[in-house]
Amino acid sequence: MERNLPAGAARLASRHPAVWSAYEKLGAAVAEGGPLDPKTRRLVKIALAIGADSEGAVHSHVRRAVEEGIGADDIRHVMLLAIPTLGLPTAVKALTWIDDIVGD
Repeated sequence: MERNLPAGAARLASRHPAVWSAYEKLGAAVAEGGPLDPKTRRLVKIALAIGADSEGAVHSHVRRAVEEGIGADDIRHVMLLAIPTLGLPTAVKALTWIDDIVGD
């Protein structure tokens, strides 16, 4: 499935197509490498992006979650789960990134 990539990723894919292809294959392999269903995998990816403090990755995974039919309440629950482990400031920051995509 071809999708629009953020500018930086698009440049990397254009300049290094073999690397990008390998990266996509790795993503597919790890997605299918365990028992988690697609919705759970997407929510885990959001949690990992929050934990990595990556606004771009949170935006990307939330955008894909919405495209995949995952509701805003499920996505925001991931943010709430971050509070005890990552702290309130990190969770609040993540909430603003989530709301950038899903709205208020």
